[in-house]
Amino acid sequence: MVGSALAALRLKAGYTQERLAQEFGISLGSLTSYEQGRRPLPLEIAEKLDEFLGTGGVLARLVNHLPESDLIALWAEEFLREVMRALFISWFEVHVIPGLLQTDNYADAIFRCRLPAFSEEKIAESVAERAERRAILYRKEPPISTFVIWEPALRMPVGGREVWLEQLRYLRECCDLPNCIIQVLPLNRPGHAGLDGPFVLLETPDHDRLAYMDNQKGNQLISDLEDIAILTQRYGMLRSQALSPDDTRALLDQILGELEQ
Repeated sequence: MVGSALAALRLKAGYTQERLAQEFGISLGSLTSYEQGRRPLPLEIAEKLDEFLGTGGVLARLVNHLPESDLIALWAEEFLREVMRALFISWFEVHVIPGLLQTDNYADAIFRCRLPAFSEEKIAESVAERAERRAILYRKEPPISTFVIWEPALRMPVGGREVWLEQLRYLRECCDLPNCIIQVLPLNRPGHAGLDGPFVLLETPDHDRLAYMDNQKGNQLISDLEDIAILTQRYGMLRSQALSPDDTRALLDQILGELEQ
């Protein structure tokens, strides 16, 4: 609905997709995705388009009146789709191991902690979907992926000792995957650049840059370049505050050695 309205308003204002993308300062791929409904139109971009096209706030009102459940589903679906085809992935996580690095048993335990509870069928479906996404790290040409994980995520025995140990062993194996860099942000730092919570940065084959944030109230896909620039700066700082990849391997070896004694 929103995408169709945007296309109609663009045509009424006399713009082709190519011309609007160029003059408004947005990638053609993003504009096409908005109009086709493949990507939710962020409110801040809707407001700017209303001003640019002189639509009297129509797009912003449409976005504001979308049910929150629709927005959450669209954002999550779009994020998962873009992860599968991303060229670059930068992931900061604080509470759990990043989804792309989770074992099936660990993912199962995570989904079983969810409230309201998932059905057994939904848990099995969600674990299978996560395993499918995990496979992108094993492609012939995998995406360049970097992960910064706050140390408490390593220390929490999600699913019990055996599931936890299996996850830590698998995480250590992932440290040696091509195009995959894992860094632990140690707990003893007096502060870090990610105190506002976890986020993911993506670059697509169309060279669009996206960010995704997940929290207790839901999730949000971000395409505003200014917001993405801020998160990119934070991620760069987090990498500088985290242990090096080699020191991360050493820490994982140490934790595993202590647990397996």
